[in-house]
Amino acid sequence: MASLGVGLHVIRRRGAGRSAVVERRNLLTVCRFSVKTLLDRSCFETIDDSSPEFVNFVSILEHILSHRLKGQTTWFGYESPRSFWDYLKAACSKVPHNCIRSIESMENVRSSKAKGRAWIRVALMEKRLSEYISSALKDLKITRRFYEDGAIMLGEEAGLLADTLIGLNTIDFSFCLKGESLDGSFPAVIDYTPYLKYIQNADSISSDEEEMRTLGSSGSESSTPDKMATAASIFTEQSNLVSKCKRFEQKYRMSLEQKGYLEELVGLREAQLSEAVSHNKALQQSLADTHLSHKLEKEQLEYIVLELQDQLTVLKNNDLQSRQELTAHLTNQWPSPVALDTNAVALDTLLYRKSTGQWGEYVDEFTSSSTAPSETPSLRGLCGSLTSVASYKSLASLKSSECLASPATEISSPGFTPS
Repeated sequence: MASLGVGLHVIRRRGAGRSAVVERRNLLTVCRFSVKTLLDRSCFETIDDSSPEFVNFVSILEHILSHRLKGQTTWFGYESPRSFWDYLKAACSKVPHNCIRSIESMENVRSSKAKGRAWIRVALMEKRLSEYISSALKDLKITRRFYEDGAIMLGEEAGLLADTLIGLNTIDFSFCLKGESLDGSFPAVIDYTPYLKYIQNADSISSDEEEMRTLGSSGSESSTPDKMATAASIFTEQSNLVSKCKRFEQKYRMSLEQKGYLEELVGLREAQLSEAVSHNKALQQSLADTHLSHKLEKEQLEYIVLELQDQLTVLKNNDLQSRQELTAHLTNQWPSPVALDTNAVALDTLLYRKSTGQWGEYVDEFTSSSTAPSETPSLRGLCGSLTSVASYKSLASLKSSECLASPATEISSPGFTPS
């Protein structure tokens, strides 16, 4: 009995291990198919909450993140169910510029399951779902604290999951975070039918024909085996033709869509090319006009420079000639040194007589001798100019406090009468 119990225990363990492996493989495979269908669908329409492919993908991802998730132990030793949002909140808190706080502050999202679904949508709109999953998987301590052994998040397949989710960064998602899709009251159910396909080979067709013959012979005794075989072959051929026709029709529609897309793309490229050619021609014409205007401006500036150089040369020659004429004129007009000495002696004599009171006698003597020829005409002019009051006043600039008397004193003296 003991050996029988041990054998049953081993069988149960093997069955549990196999079921866990099959479950992980099924979830990862269907997740890969779901990502592929989302990529295909995004080429034709925008992905939102109403897309069945997206709803199925979210359900698959929730099952993966909730696979073998540990419960939360209370103070009394009981385990309460836990959502994958608790794990994501702890593991993704160190990701720079994360959306954890924004989701926690949402008013219409209260339950942890609804917050987890909102996080999936926000991460997809931010194109960072793969980044969040990769960062969470790197923190093994937190991951082991939330998941049991055998979970997908603790296996080697988790890295493949993050790599698979990178392709979703090419899709522009648009979601409304206030709808009923975030309600955590209903469970996430995976629809496997879009990913199931039965391929019928030749052996299966023959077995179906035999089954049809058997059913036909048992149902109607008047039917002969030849007629039943003919009907079965006709039915099989018809079904094959219908399936081929559907495949060809699908390929034809796809080809038409690709043809329309390519024609539109070619038309767009031709329009862009013609616009670029016309723009290039306009730029070349503008460059030629600019080059011509610069050339004309350069020639004008060169002509102006030459003209200014000629004017500068003429001005330099005129300045040199004027300097020479001025030097010659000043040299001819300047008195000789002998005349300057004679005038200086006469001026000293005049100043001396003025200081000693002999001014009147000297003026009379000089006036009486003015008719006689003099060898110093410059002194005569000086003395003649001194006979007037104005000329006398002009000597005030030459007087000194020691030699010259004040003009007011001399004018008030009774012995001098200005003419």
